[in-house]
Amino acid sequence: MNLTIITVGSLKESYLKDAISEYKKRLSQYAKVEEIELKEERISNEDDSSEIERALDNEAVKILSAIPEGSYKIALCVEGKMLSSEELAEKIRSAKDTSGKLVLIIGSSHGLSDKVKSKCDLRLSFSRLTFPHQLIRVNLYEALYRSFTIIAGKRYHK
Repeated sequence: MNLTIITVGSLKESYLKDAISEYKKRLSQYAKVEEIELKEERISNEDDSSEIERALDNEAVKILSAIPEGSYKIALCVEGKMLSSEELAEKIRSAKDTSGKLVLIIGSSHGLSDKVKSKCDLRLSFSRLTFPHQLIRVNLYEALYRSFTIIAGKRYHK
């Protein structure tokens, strides 16, 4: 399976990079993992909603052009559906069986444009709580690894 993680913004903390590196290594036995890290648009006035919308639209163009053709697309967003580990594993199994390509998208600190969300097959939320996007990246990699172990019938997910 081809697994693509598209993120807006970069990781700076080495401990988060180390965690992701470990999960990427673990995931490699189940899927070919590609991470596409896009630059977050600069916003000079955080209180200007039109400037934020412009930035999200510019990020959307970059995100949409990075999505491999024929992929099952999941947007991580606060209003998304919360799934159990088993339910996420089933979504992944279905994507694996149909197209063999899965893309997960994490937006910038301002989220994702509706232009991206509307193109996705699923909107996923990890929690009703707010987390830094860098931390959600680690959570996403762990959740993906857990899902693949469920699909493979391994014990890790217990």
